[in-house]
Amino acid sequence: MRKVVVGALLWTCLVPAAFGQAKKPTALDKATLEAYLRHQFLIPANIQFSIEDAKPSEIPSMMLVGVNLTDGAQMKQRVEFYVSSDGRKMIQGKVFDITDSPFSTDLKLLQGDGNPVLGPANAPVNLEIFSDFQCQYCKEAAKTIRANVEKEYPAKVKVVFRDFPLEQIHPWARPAAIAGRCVHKLEAGAFWQYHDWVFEQQANLTVENLKQKTLEFFNGKLDTLQLTQCIDAKATEKDVDRSIATAKALQVASTPTMFVNGRRVVGNAAWPELKRVLDYEVDYAAKHGKPGEACCEVKLPIPGAK
Repeated sequence: MRKVVVGALLWTCLVPAAFGQAKKPTALDKATLEAYLRHQFLIPANIQFSIEDAKPSEIPSMMLVGVNLTDGAQMKQRVEFYVSSDGRKMIQGKVFDITDSPFSTDLKLLQGDGNPVLGPANAPVNLEIFSDFQCQYCKEAAKTIRANVEKEYPAKVKVVFRDFPLEQIHPWARPAAIAGRCVHKLEAGAFWQYHDWVFEQQANLTVENLKQKTLEFFNGKLDTLQLTQCIDAKATEKDVDRSIATAKALQVASTPTMFVNGRRVVGNAAWPELKRVLDYEVDYAAKHGKPGEACCEVKLPIPGAK
């Protein structure tokens, strides 16, 4: 199986040995690697490092080292390096298998049901969006998607909503995600009414009034007693936590972040830009099948066989 490595060569120099005895630096030493990366990228002292133990990689003779960066609160990032067995050289990047989709790793993480869906289940293109109900940019992205996708691609694109509330900066985003999942649990179609309403009312919602306003909105539309019980018990909290865990595994760093058949689109993309991506993926799926699918089996006739 052939592999293609994309990245930048980082470690290329040697420290001259004094009297032939000086210890040479190695990227397999965690303290040395941290010092090198701080120097190279001007990483300040408040950014914390957590360097994983080296392990065998898909590239022969190279080890995989994961480097996790955090500021202790909001910012979290993981970077992978492929390090030569002697520790002298390393490559930052991803390994791609040319026999598989370039998005195969992310597509595997995106598997799983139970999320709010809009559009046909067998649509050739999935637009999955990680969103935060209190995020202004998510509100604009939601408007773009709701105004255009279903109208332009009624049979070709399925929208999947995934919660990623940024609790550190948006105090009512997580309660809103839990309430939204409660609505979805009671009636799947009602979720999109909630989705549109929350974003429309974004400026008027608070931690204190979110529940009451949600119940008022659905009064006469849903069983408000069941909805109240679900919200009070945080019965859907695990669903939200699973969505957050998926976002973190995908290293989603901001909202909104979309995945179109695994292709990452970060930020509030204008409709012409998003449409260009969707058009490409619709056309690609028509020619090659949906990513991750077993396309087909061709059987040739064998002479004399029945």
